[in-house]
Amino acid sequence: MLVFKFGGASVKDAESVKNVVNILDLYQGEKILVVISAMGKTTNNLEKIVESYCLGKEDITEQIEALKNFHLRIVNQLFENGHTELIDDLSKIFGYLEKRVVIPPSDNYDLNYDQIVPVGELLSTKIVCAYLNKENKISNWVDARKLVLTDSRFRKANIDWELTEMAIKGLDWDFNILVTQGFIGGTKGNFMTTLGREGSDFTASIFANALNANSVTIWKDVPGVLNADPKYFNNTEKLSQVSYKEAIELAYYGASVIHPKTIKPLQNKNITLYVKSFLNPKDEGTVISENFEKDGEIPCYIFKTNQVLISFSTKDFSFISEQHISEIFETLYGLGLEVNTMQNSAINFSINTSFDKAKVEALTKILEAKYVIKYNDGLDLLTIRHYNEDIIKVLTKGRKILLEQRSRNTVRVLMR
Repeated sequence: MLVFKFGGASVKDAESVKNVVNILDLYQGEKILVVISAMGKTTNNLEKIVESYCLGKEDITEQIEALKNFHLRIVNQLFENGHTELIDDLSKIFGYLEKRVVIPPSDNYDLNYDQIVPVGELLSTKIVCAYLNKENKISNWVDARKLVLTDSRFRKANIDWELTEMAIKGLDWDFNILVTQGFIGGTKGNFMTTLGREGSDFTASIFANALNANSVTIWKDVPGVLNADPKYFNNTEKLSQVSYKEAIELAYYGASVIHPKTIKPLQNKNITLYVKSFLNPKDEGTVISENFEKDGEIPCYIFKTNQVLISFSTKDFSFISEQHISEIFETLYGLGLEVNTMQNSAINFSINTSFDKAKVEALTKILEAKYVIKYNDGLDLLTIRHYNEDIIKVLTKGRKILLEQRSRNTVRVLMR
C-alpha cells in the first residue's frame, strides 16, 4: 500500500490534474491513498476571504465568485461534456462557504479561519477524484474531517492518534485508489481544523502510519530535497539520500520541502519517504529513511524572512528564572507563537519568532505589567547545517548580526 501526496502546484490547472493520472499509470495494480492539497493559490485566496470576513469588508461575494470561476474553468477543461454530479458537489461546497460568511464572525480568528480555508481541499479532491474515475482510475472520495480527528486548537490542531488510527483502519478498500484531503481534520464537535500551513505532508504521514504503508511519496515541482531554497540561493544541490534524523532537523529549522511534523509518524513505523518531481516522475528524487551514511556531505542553508527578536526583562531587576520563562512560554503557546531561537542573561530573556504583528501586540499586552518588552522586527534568520567558517562569512557579509548560536553541526544567525 502506497501513500501519495500532491501539493497545490501539482494540481494547479487542468493539465496538472491530467499529469496526476500519468503518474498513477506508473503504479498500476497498487493500492494507493492519494492526499491532495488545494489547487494552485486557492489557500491564499481563501485566507484573503477570511480576512475580509473578519474585518467586515464588502467584497467577499466577488472573491468567492472568482474562486468559483477558477474551479469551474478547470472542470470545463477536464470534462468537455460536463459532469452533473461533480457540479452539484461543488455547488454544495460553495453554498456552505456563502452561508458561512454571512454568519457574524467569532472573536476567535483561528476558529473562523478553520471553518473557511479547508474549502480549498474539499473542492480539489472532488475534482481530482471525478477525473480519475473518468480516466478509469476507479477511485473513491473519503472525508479527512471524519478520519483525522483532532483537538480544538485551531490552525495548529493536535492529532488524537487513537481515534484517528481507528477511523483510518476502518476505510473501505474495495477501490484501488482513495482520494482524501491534506491539511485538514475535524473535532468531535464537527468543527473543521487545520494542521498548520503546508500540513498536507503531515496528513500523508498520518495515513501512512495508520495504514502501515510501504512508503510515502511527496510529489513536488523540484527534483527532490535541495540543500537550499532556490528563491534565496544559487547553485542548489539535490540531496539524494537523507536520514530521518537529518530530515527532521532540516524541517524543524524551516526547510520548506517537508512539513516539520511529517517525519515522526514515518520513523516510528520505519516507512520510507520519497520526495520526487511530478514533472519528471521517473527520476530518483530524494530517499528519506533510517540510512544516515550521506548526512553532512553537503552543507544545507535555510533562510527565514520576516523575523522578530523580542526581549523581556524584569521590572524589579530580579534574575530571569525558570518561573519567568515558564510564564512567557505559556503565553507564547496560547497565542500560537513558535520560538525559533532563544537566549538568556541574568535579567534578560530573548526569543526569536516569525513576525505576526497582532500576536506580538497581544503578547506585549498580556505581559507588559511584569516585564519591560522590546522588539526588533524586519530580521532574517539564517540556519546552516554542516557549516564552516568560510560559508558563514560569505552568507553574513555586510549584515548586522543581532544573535548567533552554534552547535557542533548547526549555526543560526539572526541578522538585519
